Amino acid sequence: MRIESRLAQIGSVRDSVTGAVSYPIYQATAFRHPGLGQSTGFDYARTKSPTRMVLEEAAAELESGDAGFACSSGMAALQTVFALFRQGDHLLVSLDLYGGTYRLIEQVMSRFGLTASYVDTNDIAALEAEWRPGSTKAVLIETPTNPLMMITDLAKVSEWAKSRGLLVIVDNTLMTPYFQRPIELGADIVVHSATKYLGGHNDVLAGLIVTKGKELSERMAFLHNSIGAVLGPQDSWLLMRGMKTLALRMERHQENALRVAEYLLGHPLVEEVYHPGLPQHPGHDIHRKQSSGNTGIFSFRVKDARLVEPVLRHVKLIAFAESLGGVESLMTYPAVQTHADIPEEIRRAVGVDDRLLRLSVGIEHSEDLIEDLGQALERAAREIGA
Repeated sequence: MRIESRLAQIGSVRDSVTGAVSYPIYQATAFRHPGLGQSTGFDYARTKSPTRMVLEEAAAELESGDAGFACSSGMAALQTVFALFRQGDHLLVSLDLYGGTYRLIEQVMSRFGLTASYVDTNDIAALEAEWRPGSTKAVLIETPTNPLMMITDLAKVSEWAKSRGLLVIVDNTLMTPYFQRPIELGADIVVHSATKYLGGHNDVLAGLIVTKGKELSERMAFLHNSIGAVLGPQDSWLLMRGMKTLALRMERHQENALRVAEYLLGHPLVEEVYHPGLPQHPGHDIHRKQSSGNTGIFSFRVKDARLVEPVLRHVKLIAFAESLGGVESLMTYPAVQTHADIPEEIRRAVGVDDRLLRLSVGIEHSEDLIEDLGQALERAAREIGA
């Protein structure tokens, strides 16, 4: 069955009691035992909940994995994954990284002895140079990265990682399984901030983990239950409802984002546009090889840092807000928002400077978005005398 049909049918044939097309919300934390030593399969909601179970099974199936785990947020999902490691372990991590992930590694997990090296994960020589035999345990990859949209060849890096005995963890938030399935390319673990495209409506906070392999899945199930940062039944239901329309939304997101990116590419006040769907993007060919489409998010750099504040103030249809992946278009200033916890010297070295803006393109009409950006840039230019 094609992915569009599988998405639309999430949970629709699972309620054998009533035949409900929409799987119900089981708002329960405890479940009766038929007798001593007997169970219905559900005992306590932290361990297993009917509504969450249907979501988790759908996530695993969509990502071509063996088990899924729904968490209370994307950061909760990452922390649960990091619990696989112990004091003295070392990770190789994408250089251009979401600021929240950097904060979790450097300000939280480092206290427990987990360390990381930040490298261009598409450069095997760079990975090899930072690999520490005996202590390096995994490679954590964002592709595309957030916010500069750098691309990693997942099949190539997975092959190298396997030769070194390393796990491959991929944050697939920006692409979703509709456009990219890392496990099919060699990854062991996929994580999502499901708050973003999977939920798709800026109304539910959630994270997902999908694992490949029986032993790894059993270890993750133990950690998921023990840490307890699980997703509640109402949020599980909201997430499933959002995922049913993922195919339609992602098609519109990618169509709109490419049109807006092409417009900005030709704008006199814009210096660079970072979108892997553009032929001039350095990762364009790899991206096309390993995915079936483009995300709806990209970044662009204006020519003058003085333009940033008035542009953010003058956009009308586009909201100046953090987050991404919803039906509404949002613009973010990474240097002081999503990547504020990354030290300035590291931020600037990667390219997250004071002229970079990130745009999550929604499902509005693309011409309305282009007109909004045009008027905001024009008014900003007048204000600074550009």
